Amino acid sequence: MRDCRISLIIFALLIVTACNDSEETKYKVIYSGESESEEQMDTPVEVKNSITKPATVAIVPKVVNIPYFNAVEKGAMEASKEFGVNVIYAGPNIADSKQQINIIEELIEENIDVLAVSANDPEELLPILNKAQRSGIRVITWDADTETEGREFFINMVHPETLGRHLMDTLAKHTNEKGDYAILTGALSAANLNEWMHWMMAQQEEYYPDLNLIEVIPTDEDPNKAYTSTLELLEKYPNIKGIIGNVSVAPPAASQAVTDTGKIGEVIVVGLSSPSQMREYLNSGAAQVVTLWSPKRLGYLTVALAKNLVEGIKPYDKQYIQGVGPISVMDDEVIMGDPIDFYIGNVDEYDF
Repeated sequence: MRDCRISLIIFALLIVTACNDSEETKYKVIYSGESESEEQMDTPVEVKNSITKPATVAIVPKVVNIPYFNAVEKGAMEASKEFGVNVIYAGPNIADSKQQINIIEELIEENIDVLAVSANDPEELLPILNKAQRSGIRVITWDADTETEGREFFINMVHPETLGRHLMDTLAKHTNEKGDYAILTGALSAANLNEWMHWMMAQQEEYYPDLNLIEVIPTDEDPNKAYTSTLELLEKYPNIKGIIGNVSVAPPAASQAVTDTGKIGEVIVVGLSSPSQMREYLNSGAAQVVTLWSPKRLGYLTVALAKNLVEGIKPYDKQYIQGVGPISVMDDEVIMGDPIDFYIGNVDEYDF
């Protein structure tokens, strides 16, 4: 365990190094559309661009300073420059709904046009989102939804049933469809994570009766917590066959724990994470496959649809969005696209 403690310290330092420095202010304007010339603000018809004064879009992630949401911020910044929109990117340092509520309370006073939220808790955020709506702010959600009465539409990355069933298929394929497994998730209140887990378990019950879920462990999207939780899991269940990471920090943390305990080849690691976070572990065999979409594209799409909303254009099925492509719309839910699998044979081809 001494080696594992040393690895935990190193793992924590790597995570801190990868994160952006904390801002003294609670939020920042990552781009001001007012600095663009008229020529730069011209865009194709897919995103209407007739606002005389740049719209201001506030984007609130579940948590800041982890690679997934850092990539979302980059995409939002690109879109803000492309479409001449002011973007404020503000989120809590931990995945906590109370901190999100405080941030949104302040943003309401900032004369924003659109509030776009990835909700840590769909019920707890509802009153503050309703307050924003009463203040004349258009409210949408992305990545993780809230109650429908708290927003106009939800931007989902992939269809949740497709994703959840697919993740279970990847685990089953690499465990020969049998054995004990656990799920490392984020906050137990996160609606998107719970829906994905629902479809994972539905797939397992329908098609893989010899797989057995032994534990669901919340990590609160904290990489250090995910790492220590995996160490405890491996000690508690020495015969465990697989781990599904349901949030982007979980597969790299689990892979590091599998490496440090000498269980490469004994414990399968699959789940949701980016190729840049998982390249080392996929190539070493500590993980077998991870699945994701482009979080950068998600940030870009959120800003594009927010700008359209201010212009009076709501998303519709098969709508072509510049920089993204065609989107799918079912009722009040936007689907960005299909998930991508990353494995030892293709992970080096991706740079996000």
